[in-house]
Amino acid sequence: MCAAIYSEKVMEHFRNPKNMGEIKDADGVGTVGNPVCVLPETNIVGNPNLTSISSFNIGDKVLSHDSKFHEITRRFRRNYSGNIIMIKNRLGRTFLTPDHLVYGFKLPEDYAYYYTRNKKKLSNQLSWWHAEHFEKRDIITYPIPMDIKDIEYLKIDILKSDHDFRSKKIPLKIKVDKNFMCFSGYFLSEGNTRIQKSKTYTTLTFNIKEDEYIQDCLNLIKKVFGLDAKVERRGKRKTVYIQIYNTHVTRFLRELFGSNVEEKRIPDFMMLLPLEKQAELIRGLWYGDGYIDIEKPRASYSTISKQLANQIKILLLRQGIIPSIYEEKPRSINHVNHRKAYRIYVLGKPSLKKLGSILNVKFKLKKKTISNTWIDNGLLFTPITKVEKIEYNGPVYNLEVESTHSYTTESLILHNCGDMMTIYIKVKDNRIADIKFKTFGCAAAIATSSMITELAKGKTIEEAEKITRDDVANELDGLPPIKMHCSNLAADALKEAIKDYRNRKKSSE
Repeated sequence: MCAAIYSEKVMEHFRNPKNMGEIKDADGVGTVGNPVCVLPETNIVGNPNLTSISSFNIGDKVLSHDSKFHEITRRFRRNYSGNIIMIKNRLGRTFLTPDHLVYGFKLPEDYAYYYTRNKKKLSNQLSWWHAEHFEKRDIITYPIPMDIKDIEYLKIDILKSDHDFRSKKIPLKIKVDKNFMCFSGYFLSEGNTRIQKSKTYTTLTFNIKEDEYIQDCLNLIKKVFGLDAKVERRGKRKTVYIQIYNTHVTRFLRELFGSNVEEKRIPDFMMLLPLEKQAELIRGLWYGDGYIDIEKPRASYSTISKQLANQIKILLLRQGIIPSIYEEKPRSINHVNHRKAYRIYVLGKPSLKKLGSILNVKFKLKKKTISNTWIDNGLLFTPITKVEKIEYNGPVYNLEVESTHSYTTESLILHNCGDMMTIYIKVKDNRIADIKFKTFGCAAAIATSSMITELAKGKTIEEAEKITRDDVANELDGLPPIKMHCSNLAADALKEAIKDYRNRKKSSE
């Protein structure tokens, strides 16, 4: 992982900043800061849910570039007008301001880097780059949370309804074993619950040709709950319904997995279970509602729950299986309306081989397959498939995250930046006679603010205006790539102060 390692000069200006303070009767004042933001609807990976950034609060936890969850310490909202960069990869799209830092690396134009084996050699160049510098084919990353916390039993604490006189008692606790995990996968794919007075039951729906999966599901219901489910076959609809007439089970499943199809989710504890248990969950999911093509070869899974799609993505990545996610727009097929859905694809020899071992399927894999993605050190490395600029005018958001200063959207990792800089200048005979700064931010932000005041003091307005971000960084003996935007802020703050000075002078003439 890339860390911010500062030069001695940076640390000197951070510990003992020059010209810090405020000039009350300043001739020019320039304030810049927090230039990096995303759109309000941007989904962020929280603990436990995928949630729009505008819904997060201080104290909530988000997934960082170290593949762990860290607390939000501040949240920003501001209005923005200008270019927004759209970065797309196989996991989805993220819309962000041009200066936002993204965790990845640039690819040389050399044809040799069309080969993945050569791309992997550049992994040591992994760092933070401004969104506007990325192009199609460049590599960005996605963190894979790998913490494991096993539980042996799950308590059932569901009260019996006053109107329920028929439900058979079930165990007070359920063993969280492979049988329960596989049934959970079946239910997430094919199950729904109905709760009404004197009519509370669970239904799982299968195609009439899926006898193997139907029998598997019936056996699992018996093993997990000790119940015999009823089977109803409807030939005209080519459908088989497995029905569990039990209030306890129905309420338990609704509380655990959500009340309707759009809200279906994997409970938090399941996302941390050992990989072998999670593999059974994947098996049940795929047998229930997945698609397998042995000949092509490929596999896919579709759901209308965005939350569930994101969770399945993480489950697959934990297994070393690399997915792609596509959003399918609402459509009508043969007079049947289909809602917006999220389709997860698994392609490529390594990933299909691992998925096949879980599903007990042997795909007809080619000897050689081209793969431009890979997993290393807890990160997915994947190429950018599209970069686009759009005009935007409206609110944008950003987060400050403890320790790691990073958070994850549904498709990539972002660095946060809450730095705010104000430069005050006093001008005499067209020279900067005095200059001070006030900065709220990291060590680099304070050091660059201090350095630019030293560089500008005594210079003419025209000379000071020519000071660049590179000048600031060079005078500090360099800045880590993750902090180069701080020198840009310092240079921008000085230019804003000079602009303000000229505007005041012009208005007074």
